[in-house]
Amino acid sequence: MNYKEQLRSLQIELTKLKKHIIAYPQSILVIFQGRDASRKDGVIKRIRQHLSPRETRVVALGKPSQRESDSWYFQRYVAQLPANAEMALFNRSWYNRAGVDWVMGYCTDEEYELFLESVNDFESLLIRSGTNLLKY
Repeated sequence: MNYKEQLRSLQIELTKLKKHIIAYPQSILVIFQGRDASRKDGVIKRIRQHLSPRETRVVALGKPSQRESDSWYFQRYVAQLPANAEMALFNRSWYNRAGVDWVMGYCTDEEYELFLESVNDFESLLIRSGTNLLKY
């Protein structure tokens, strides 16, 4: 099977998944984490290509504002979480704290440690609340 045939087949499956999460209200959060050159944007584009933008959102947050920097770290992401019958595709996520932010000096060692201590609890809360979380 060539690339276009595989892509078409997978996009049909995504459409079926989308119909399922609308019929049986669920929320799906897909996190794409990686460097700029890791082709996240191309993958996200192919996923969204045949899905309704009303139920499928792409979240690509920029640099945090001063207000966001002074708030609970996960707060800016919570506002972007998918509702029932919705899929959100995060082009990068809270994992920036453990990678880019810490390496580039955008957070303190204490903020980095706090992130490492709390990220599993945060994700457990999402999952227990019914969010289907997928990380790539």
